[in-house]
Amino acid sequence: MNYQINKGINRPIEFKGLKAQYIGYLGGGLVALLVLFAILYLTGMAIYLCILIIAGLGSILFYKVFDLSHQFGEHGLMKRNARRYVPDYLRFKTRRLFYEKR
Repeated sequence: MNYQINKGINRPIEFKGLKAQYIGYLGGGLVALLVLFAILYLTGMAIYLCILIIAGLGSILFYKVFDLSHQFGEHGLMKRNARRYVPDYLRFKTRRLFYEKR
């Protein structure tokens, strides 16, 4: 199979409907699930139970990442997270700051 990743010059990376940083989020989540599977298997848990747990968590991961990608788009999640650091309002008791020349 041959997958086309880039759609053109100066366009964001998109793969199977995932946009920009969400590809990295999905990749990181899959690596974390692989490590969790190895830990569960090495602790002696039954293989079928390990597969069931990882399949369930993997399904949730895919659903949430695709949902975030479609809901917020390429930059929307970063903008939403940055909004927490912007104050609701600024209060000045005097206008002297704006009238001073530097």
